Formats: sequence, C-alpha cells, structure tokens
Amino acid sequence: MSLDVSPALLEQAERGEVDEADFVDCVRTSLPYAWEMISSLVAQLKVDGGEFADNQTPPPDEQARGQLLRALASDAIRGALQRHFGVRLAFQNCHRVAVFPLDPSVDDRLARFTSVRGQLLNQSPELRDC
Repeated sequence: MSLDVSPALLEQAERGEVDEADFVDCVRTSLPYAWEMISSLVAQLKVDGGEFADNQTPPPDEQARGQLLRALASDAIRGALQRHFGVRLAFQNCHRVAVFPLDPSVDDRLARFTSVRGQLLNQSPELRDC
C-alpha cells in the first residue's frame, strides 16, 4: 500500500525539507481507514480518559487492514501521526491499535500492552490469518 503523493509534495521531498503538516495530510488522504481509526481512538481517549484507548474490531476488508499495517509499520508515518495527535501508538495484531497519552504515568501500561506476554495473550485462532 503506497501513499498517494501529490506532485507538489514530491517536489518538496526532492528539494530537501518536507513540511510535516503536508506529509500528515498525504497520510490522511491516502490511508483514510487508518486515519479514521486513529482519530477516533484519540477522541475516545480524550473523552473517556484512562490509560489508553484501543480498537478490537477487525477491519472490514483487506484494503482497510493494509492501511493499518502501512500506517503503523512505517517509522515515518507512525512518528508523524504520533506527533500530530500528541499520543503514542501501539499495535498488537492486524487490527488492535491503541493510543496512549504522552504522560509518563502510563508507561507501565504501555509496556504491558507491547510486551511479549501481551502479544501472546492477544492471540486467537480467529486471528491466525489476519
């Protein structure tokens, strides 16, 4: 899954520095399912508070799943999204995305979520081929 990069954004990259807001907008328009998922989790975290907000509903199709994988597997995209939304992102499987506040008080919860144990406990036969 590739980003839909405008000629103007590509020209910025070729010249050197890229405006991160332009890059984030490219991600927003190229990966709408991933953008909406992360946006809604950030909103949920702000409304509900707590240590984190996460999604446990599988994507509706393979294209949506691919968008999540693309957004969270790319260091550049993931980093830009984290800076844009002011959160830390965590990812356990093909759909379990979580957002954590930047507050150090949730570091232990984030560590548990991203631990080997957390990964193993989040597995199920239904997710085998996701």
